[in-house]
Amino acid sequence: MKLFLNQKLQEILRFFAKATLTKYQPGIIGVTGSVGKTTTKEAIAAALRPYRRVRSNRGNFNNEIGLPLTILGDWQKIERPAFLFWCKVFWRAIYQLIFKIDYPEALVLEYAADKPGDIKYLLEIARPHLGVVTAIGDIPVHVEFYSGPDEVAKEKGNLMEALPPVGFAVLNFDDEVVSDMKSRTRAYTITFGFEKGADVRITNFENKVEENLGGVPLGVSFKLEYGGSFVPVRLNGVLGKAAAYAAAASACVGIAYGLNLVKVSNALQNFETPFGRMKILSGIKHSVIIDDSYNASPLSMRSALDTLKQIKINGRKIAVLGDMLEIGEYAPEAHEALGALSAKIVDLLFTVGPRAKFIADAAQKAGMAKKRVYSFDEASEAGIPLQNEIKEGDVVLIKGSRAIQLDRVVEEIREM
Repeated sequence: MKLFLNQKLQEILRFFAKATLTKYQPGIIGVTGSVGKTTTKEAIAAALRPYRRVRSNRGNFNNEIGLPLTILGDWQKIERPAFLFWCKVFWRAIYQLIFKIDYPEALVLEYAADKPGDIKYLLEIARPHLGVVTAIGDIPVHVEFYSGPDEVAKEKGNLMEALPPVGFAVLNFDDEVVSDMKSRTRAYTITFGFEKGADVRITNFENKVEENLGGVPLGVSFKLEYGGSFVPVRLNGVLGKAAAYAAAASACVGIAYGLNLVKVSNALQNFETPFGRMKILSGIKHSVIIDDSYNASPLSMRSALDTLKQIKINGRKIAVLGDMLEIGEYAPEAHEALGALSAKIVDLLFTVGPRAKFIADAAQKAGMAKKRVYSFDEASEAGIPLQNEIKEGDVVLIKGSRAIQLDRVVEEIREM
């Protein structure tokens, strides 16, 4: 019965969403990829918001329920009781179909792909005029539900195939799998990345720290270059190249909308990355937390550890790493590779979850002393030992798949 009701709900949402798009004809910007979707989506919305009426997905509204819900209104979450909430949603949907409202000029929609066919279903509801692919990586998240990484890339590439010839495809130049999607679209292509050859290139990247405060991380700075022009960009409260990639992607979208780099840079001054994505937080005992607890894949894990490696601080570097889920048969080798990498970077290693024990074991095999490695089955067990170990000046990276609930560890060591 529950499955039947859910299917009917999806059908009704799809009907109203398509009818709404037909009436108001907004520009649709679709964002997909295995990592960085949400940050990129928010950066795009921030870049356009001063110049257009913009709406983007809230939270996890990126699936067969959330995407049409975003089209129908700026809903924050699915409220309880559910019956009354859906009554409000459909009443608003009917109202805006009958009467003219101040509808957004642009919708920035995140297209999730947890299993084969997801992207195609969402494209049947909303076909973008502009598509963005962030990154795929060698072992993409959700690969467990596909025959392999190539099938994940193929699923994401459906977004490119759906773009019209007069549309725009924004692709990560540094990710070979993503860059190759250029052959799958008829749209005009704009690329972004650090490597030479990207249309919008990121240069002079730096993770900023305040040396007078003992190396406290502050944010990132870099330049965006396009067509012989460049602008400086500074993003506070976040670390890592992922933020720069998101800003560069937003610049590509801005260019497609007729904005120059200066306007995009000015708009990004108000951009704040979502919680759980390389966010800088104050920790107990005058420590610093890098909160990247929202989700994890091999690519994003390596990127987070590389960021921790690059920052120069006076204190110790501590990593709390949880299971990477939904990567199927690749799980043992992917976790072991992270353990070997962690041994070269961190002073203390905490792992959470059964798969993350592979990280701990591999770190010790790579030469990390056993007394510097702690393993726990659940997040609730890690909080107190971590609190006891933290000292003034330490930087703590916290990252794992969402189901491991490392956000609880963040809350336990966060300075309130």
